[in-house]
Amino acid sequence: MDDATRALIADAVNHQLQSTVTVLSSLLAVEDAIGYVPPEAVEAVAARMDATINDVWAVATFYPNFRFEPPTAHRIEVCWGPSCHVMGATAVIAAAQDALGLSGEGDTPDGKATLRYNTCLGACAHAPVMAIDHHLAGRITPDSARAKIAGALTAAAAH
Repeated sequence: MDDATRALIADAVNHQLQSTVTVLSSLLAVEDAIGYVPPEAVEAVAARMDATINDVWAVATFYPNFRFEPPTAHRIEVCWGPSCHVMGATAVIAAAQDALGLSGEGDTPDGKATLRYNTCLGACAHAPVMAIDHHLAGRITPDSARAKIAGALTAAAAH
């Protein structure tokens, strides 16, 4: 890990604006600052909070949304909440997996994308819904999911 990233971690842990600083708020601050929670951040949080490394890992691993590896270039979320499920989210999920070469949630081996299933993206009237890099798209079909994912990956390659 480079010195600049270590400095970002230290700043995130030591300069939180809220009046009550907790292990959880510190981990969230780190993830907001660098996109994931590396072991060095767990150590920094433990030192700041006068906690053990095991205590900090217990909090970090309790919450499934923390990343422990650097983020990929793109985040793809497919809603599988009740409305989306009824409107065809299962087929959209299968299409997204196929487009990314994955068999479930996770990161593509090339680091280009992460696929996550989300219980609600907040656009039930447009079900099924997916988001690519936090940009929502509704009334997704398996074919449109494949096209949107290919478009996002192609656009990234062009830059």
